[in-house]
Amino acid sequence: MMRAVNPATGELIREVPEHDEREVAARLERAEQAFEPWRRLTFAERARHLTGVADLLRDRTADYARLMTEEMGKPIAASESEIDKCAWVCDFYAEHAAGFLASETIPTDAAKSLVRYDPLGPVLAIMPWNFPFWQFFRFAAPGLMAGNVAVLKHAANVPGSALAIEAAFREAGLPEGVVTALLVSAERARGLIGHPAIRAVTLTGSDRAGMEVAAEAGRCLKKAVLELGGSDPFIVLADIDPGEAARQAARARTINSGQSCIAAKRFIVEEEIAGRFEEELVRAMEGLKIGDPMDRGSEVGPLAREDLLDALDDQVRRTVEAGAELRTGGRRLPGRGWFYAPTVLTGVEAGMAAFDEETFGPVAAVVRARDAAHAVELANRSPFGLGASMWTGDPVRGERLAAEIESGNVFVNGIVKSDPRLPFGGVKRSGYGRELSVVGIREFVNIKTVWIK
Repeated sequence: MMRAVNPATGELIREVPEHDEREVAARLERAEQAFEPWRRLTFAERARHLTGVADLLRDRTADYARLMTEEMGKPIAASESEIDKCAWVCDFYAEHAAGFLASETIPTDAAKSLVRYDPLGPVLAIMPWNFPFWQFFRFAAPGLMAGNVAVLKHAANVPGSALAIEAAFREAGLPEGVVTALLVSAERARGLIGHPAIRAVTLTGSDRAGMEVAAEAGRCLKKAVLELGGSDPFIVLADIDPGEAARQAARARTINSGQSCIAAKRFIVEEEIAGRFEEELVRAMEGLKIGDPMDRGSEVGPLAREDLLDALDDQVRRTVEAGAELRTGGRRLPGRGWFYAPTVLTGVEAGMAAFDEETFGPVAAVVRARDAAHAVELANRSPFGLGASMWTGDPVRGERLAAEIESGNVFVNGIVKSDPRLPFGGVKRSGYGRELSVVGIREFVNIKTVWIK
């Protein structure tokens, strides 16, 4: 049984039974049967379907946003923005997929030689709870436009979102089986990778889950794209206003109440301005409004599950015990729900939990650096490499230093975000492969050489 619990109140919202083996088999068969006719549609025909999905999302933004907020606790305005972004990615690929996947003629000794981009088949998408719609749509929009079909295995605490996504595609007129939701546990999901109907797999999740999926996909010789965790550095150089940097830092740390793989987590500041930055960051974090995520004034909502709150509190406790200073927060808030006070830790160093581990919640770890070179060194002293941001008064210097940072995304004077026009993904324990842009749509295709004498 899958249980959705409102994290703002702790109350059970819904229980949804898992699909049994017979239902899973039937749904996989439908996905497999849907692939052949779907791939043979023209790009224009698939684009009309995807544009219809975008229109439906915009028409029902309020309903879908409320569903997400109830199931995982993100502030309602953020949920509405998430639905809008899903509609955007549908429109983007409806417009650009044909160009991204157009056959390319390459002169050789043949009469004609070219490269084609053909679909693979049903792709299993194992998705997390923190962005219940966006994480799936940023895979599905390019994947469907490429001619693949999608099999969604969603997180167990957002079953309503999983079913709503499947229904949205069906109501927008896509043939049955083109998008299929499977309500199964994580343990059963790993077994799906080897099913003959599944041709590839994409996962957004923890590094531990990524290793398990990669191992199974490798054993079955199936393509995998992994978008995993992050411990993103937020580098503040001495030539920037520390007050403004601190205000941006508070925003960057509390995206989705801090429950984002690309939220800034380690704030690496040059010694010269570190004192003022720390004071301003404490002030900014203490000024955030925490409360009911359905209240439009709330900037920080609850954590999605109680075990996540306990894990975050344990990381803070261990970091303080190792010598860091707790400047504000560091506690569960009283009352109903799984709320954690926005927290600032200073004096954080490598070897402490808040430096070495991914913290998933509103906890900012401030690290002091001697100079810019030391800041980059500290940024790279992490097993993760998803995103990074650098704040400097000299954008040219920022671009030069960006080349030294070991991550899949570097933003200079901006908060890390995903954008359909740009590739998104990480290195090291943050995964491999890319989503979005022309690069992302080519991850799940057969890049086929055709040589004609």
